Amino acid sequence: MCGIAGILNLDSRIPPTQEQIIAMISPLRHRGPDESGTYRDERIALGHLRLSIIGIDGGTQPICNEDGTIWIIYNGEAFNYRELNEELLEKGHRFSTATDTEVLLHLYEEYGAACLEKINGQFALAIWDVVKGELFLARDRVGIRPLYYAYWEGRLVFASEIKGILPVIGTRELDTEALAQVFIFWSTLAGRTSFRDVHELPPGHYLLVKSGRCFLKPYWRIPCHHLPAEKNCSLADTCDELRELLTDAVRLRLRADVPVGAYLSGGLDSSIIAMLISKNFNTDLNSFSLGFQECRFDETSYQEELISFLGVDHRQVIIGNEQIRNFFPETVRHSEKPLLRTSPVPMYILASLVRREGFKVVLSGEGADELLGGYNIFKEAKVRDYWRRQPDSQRRPLLLERLYPYIFRNPSRGRTFLQSFFSVKPGEGGDPFFSHRIRWNNSSKNLTFFSDETIAGLAQYDPMEEMAEQLPPDFYDCDLVTRAQVLEMELFLANYLLSSQGDRVSMAHSVESRHPFLDYRVMDFSFRLPSTWKIRGLNEKYLLKRAFRGLLPERILHRGKQPYRAPIRELFSSEVEGNYVDELLSEDNLKKSGYFNPAKVRHLLAKIRRSDQDSTSEFSSMALVGVLSTQILHRQFVEGDSLHGVEQIRPDKIITAMGSTATAREVK
Repeated sequence: MCGIAGILNLDSRIPPTQEQIIAMISPLRHRGPDESGTYRDERIALGHLRLSIIGIDGGTQPICNEDGTIWIIYNGEAFNYRELNEELLEKGHRFSTATDTEVLLHLYEEYGAACLEKINGQFALAIWDVVKGELFLARDRVGIRPLYYAYWEGRLVFASEIKGILPVIGTRELDTEALAQVFIFWSTLAGRTSFRDVHELPPGHYLLVKSGRCFLKPYWRIPCHHLPAEKNCSLADTCDELRELLTDAVRLRLRADVPVGAYLSGGLDSSIIAMLISKNFNTDLNSFSLGFQECRFDETSYQEELISFLGVDHRQVIIGNEQIRNFFPETVRHSEKPLLRTSPVPMYILASLVRREGFKVVLSGEGADELLGGYNIFKEAKVRDYWRRQPDSQRRPLLLERLYPYIFRNPSRGRTFLQSFFSVKPGEGGDPFFSHRIRWNNSSKNLTFFSDETIAGLAQYDPMEEMAEQLPPDFYDCDLVTRAQVLEMELFLANYLLSSQGDRVSMAHSVESRHPFLDYRVMDFSFRLPSTWKIRGLNEKYLLKRAFRGLLPERILHRGKQPYRAPIRELFSSEVEGNYVDELLSEDNLKKSGYFNPAKVRHLLAKIRRSDQDSTSEFSSMALVGVLSTQILHRQFVEGDSLHGVEQIRPDKIITAMGSTATAREVK
């Protein structure tokens, strides 16, 4: 895994400089501390930082084809690169390295943009065709690896993180429309970032730049299939197919020239991945996990049971409230967007442990909940839909208590109120966003914490309308559960779980995370399943549990779903001397940044500090985290200089091609 950056002239006539491209890659050193290189000609400058995992010797980028007419910089892994290598050799291509990077270069040379359909991997890449004068940028199907771009003074600039773009563009202004998206959907929408005029290449898209024009095109969408209620093949055969697909996805993701570990939460998904590794490929597996001092978040007992069952070499870090407070600002800096949860902070700390133990690669169970029906919001939608069709039912509303016992036990809320809260309103049954409407409506109330100026600026903007425009065209024809899955993947998986809680916190410590459940073959298989095989009644991930029955301890296989969460209220404790929270949420600082209403924020902070955990609304707590993280982001990137003191990189490899001359030199 690596960091990339580049500057391409669109209508500018001034060649990009070596100083500019070094300024872009230097803030990204955490993504690739092993090697660095640059390429520069009269039209483009490319920069690369390498985290060496495959083909360690001879893989310094940029890399070119045989005649030096096509160059690539690349962040990611093509897990099927060996098979692709064999295919390309048969077509006459020749290789000078053992890297997957060079495989992708020749793959593009052979197939053009269609090469993306052949890659089983997680990546962001840039390919420069010297002869055609064309730049090709692309990102993997679900957006595991990031890529950002902006237009600046007749140029296109791009980088793996926004920190790589800011040194060469003038604007450092937060986008209030993006803030509204975060406060409603819990993340920005595809293509958006928190910074005005800085864009994110959407998952499953490529950007082709030729003749000074940019063409953004999708090459993959979530495969929404129209299916019968049950598959024609048997449940047993389908379980066999799922096991085979996941086993092969794990096999491919273990390809590395460095040791590979695994995250182990104690939940079903990571337990399956660890079991498949340990039983089939690596009996000496090293695993890593989180524990919490706060008992309600801790899953240590489940982790210990699986550790004993598999006999893995395990390491754990215990997270306390003080660590959440201390590392929250740094986590926001790496996320480069406001956070409504503190959950990325423990993952940031865990990645630090992984790196200290000498590991660069870990496998995780991310994606299983979205694909195979693991979230309560899917089951909630099923209950409410049945309630809609059977409005006089007295039994179905009670099922909500099974999903959210901690809410219904809350003494400050009566059962009648909560049943009314979850009830279906007239006409709501035809809503394509039925599964998520309650969440969004409640999140939308937090927009009232915005300042009058911010609210006025958003008067003509509808985040729901923008979100609807991004959905697959066949979304509206899907069944209820499938629509809910698509929304989670489009909104939450790509832009939060794989970003703020994934790539950004792991790569902050030069750790690459890999996700077998997000193998495109597994995704296509999952969306071909009938919804009743994903959620049977209120039994989530029914097929996944059936497929691995007898291969895991029963207690783990059938444990209730425990969403991964981290302490929030404790972040705002008033007992901490010199707490940055009080400073950033002070009336003066809130007025200075201008995003929020100081009086309303002060009231919310006081309310959370005087309440116990059972009487504080989750949405209120998340709103205050959002306000605080926005203030932190403003302090770091807009008001201050988050790049101050960044050490300028001295590249190991410098390639310059100006006019008819081309020189390459290794810098030692």
